[in-house]
Amino acid sequence: MRHRSVADLMTPEAVVAQRGTAFKEIARLLDEYGITAVPVIDDDGRPVGVVSEADLLRRHTSGTGPDTAEGLMSSPAVVAHPGWSAVRAARVMEERRIKRLPVVDDGGRLIGVVSRSDLLQLFLRRDRSIQEEIVEDVLAGTLGVSPAAVNVQVDDGRVTLSGTVRQRSLVRIVDRLCRSVDGVVEVVNRLDFDRDDRDGRDEQKGRDDRDGRDEQKGRDGRDGQQGRDDRTGLPGAPA
Repeated sequence: MRHRSVADLMTPEAVVAQRGTAFKEIARLLDEYGITAVPVIDDDGRPVGVVSEADLLRRHTSGTGPDTAEGLMSSPAVVAHPGWSAVRAARVMEERRIKRLPVVDDGGRLIGVVSRSDLLQLFLRRDRSIQEEIVEDVLAGTLGVSPAAVNVQVDDGRVTLSGTVRQRSLVRIVDRLCRSVDGVVEVVNRLDFDRDDRDGRDEQKGRDDRDGRDEQKGRDGRDGQQGRDDRTGLPGAPA
């Protein structure tokens, strides 16, 4: 399975400000491009902070304070890397209560910006595409489960699984992998299983079966000897 990364979702042509960019110019950039924040970069193209709508409003309300990006920005900049998963980027946004992340390369230079709306693109994925990935990559490719064994239905990102897999442990694994597929909103798991392999139960069952066969064999042997004894009329000893 291949998950879409920040590199797949980000906007590569980022709108930026310099340290000396004035208050009104920053406000114009936010309005013109319909964005809520702008990264501030140094002379080497590395993000040193971010100026958001909230920063501008705070300065406007107070009526005093700095009026350039360097004084207005929140610093240091919280950044993302192109190899991050969408889930990781979303988690950072949630934890830091921000809507956009500058994306930097290995040298720390700005290469793009990823926003909440960019991440939401994952949930615009077609149901057919989600179904194909689950059947071909998750079931057949990763787990070796025959597509004929599991029925996969997808409706508006809601995945319903039905059918039978070999082992009980596979039920949870299939569920977990399906939830990790890009665009999946919910998984309804109705899978059944042929064999319960939890906590060594199969191993214990095998021992129980062997013990039962051995006990039965012992009884059969004793019964056979008793039958011969009955035919000779003696209590199990030769005449």
